[in-house]
Amino acid sequence: MNPLPPVSEITQLQIECVAKWHDEPIANPYDGFKHLVCRQHEFNYRLWHEEDVARSPEANDERIAGVKRSIDKLNQQRNDMIEKIDDAITVLLAEAGVGDTSALPINTETAGSAIDRLSIMALRLYHYAEQRDRTDADDDHRAKVGARVELCQVQHADLSHSLQTLIDDLFAARMQHKTYRQMKMYNDPSLNPEIYRAKK
Repeated sequence: MNPLPPVSEITQLQIECVAKWHDEPIANPYDGFKHLVCRQHEFNYRLWHEEDVARSPEANDERIAGVKRSIDKLNQQRNDMIEKIDDAITVLLAEAGVGDTSALPINTETAGSAIDRLSIMALRLYHYAEQRDRTDADDDHRAKVGARVELCQVQHADLSHSLQTLIDDLFAARMQHKTYRQMKMYNDPSLNPEIYRAKK
């Protein structure tokens, strides 16, 4: 038995949260696995908008430096949440009675990584639609962006289907699941030479 919500519910959560968070304070009303998905999605949402600020021609050096530090922190939190999602799947697989799968094939990316990619796609779809529907844009702009929206929708559907297949295979013991540790070095004061040298 697969205890995870269908991928269609995960992607709907991501799409709905993007729209809500542009009009309302960020909130996470979900429980269990969906709570983790929403939390991970929040870090991508915050990252997306900090990246916009970092590229603003009106941002001065001090502002960009502050945004860069924020981006580093958010990216670390985003990757930590990918691991937590995959760790939660490990627990759910054990609870579902899925035994040792170490001899089975493994996917090129984890379910958590695919959920992260779908989160980014939800953000991309929202902001492309926003650009497509700008009242100050000309027809060429709207046509170009509209074509990109259609392509993103196809890619979103493809990845959603692939993730659902992967999850089904994991719980049917047809594929192996692992949490791949991100092992980021830049935020670790013992591994980033620019940090540990500055402390000497």
